[in-house]
Amino acid sequence: MISSKIDLEQDIQPLSEFRKHAAEYIERIKNDKRPLIITQHGKSAAVLLDVNSYQKMLYNYNLNEELIEAERQISRDETLTHQDAIFQVKENLKKWK
Repeated sequence: MISSKIDLEQDIQPLSEFRKHAAEYIERIKNDKRPLIITQHGKSAAVLLDVNSYQKMLYNYNLNEELIEAERQISRDETLTHQDAIFQVKENLKKWK
C-alpha cells in the first residue's frame, strides 16, 4: 500500500534531479513503496509509484466506483431479492450453454 507519510527531502524532487538519478529513484520507490513527487519549474508535475502500489490504487478506485453505483441502485430501488438474483443467474447460464 502507498505510505501516507511523505519525506519532504526524499520524496519531492525536481525533474532535473530525477533525470540525473532516475535508476536510483526507481529502485528506492520499488523498495520503500513511497511515491516520488516530481516538480517542474517549482511546482508539482507528476507522481511516480511502484507498480504494485499503482495496481492496488486502481483496484481500490474501481471498487469504490462499484460501491457508489450500488448505492445509487439501492436509492433508485433497483435491487433484486436473493431468489430473483439466483433465478437470473440460472437463466443467463442456460443462454450461454
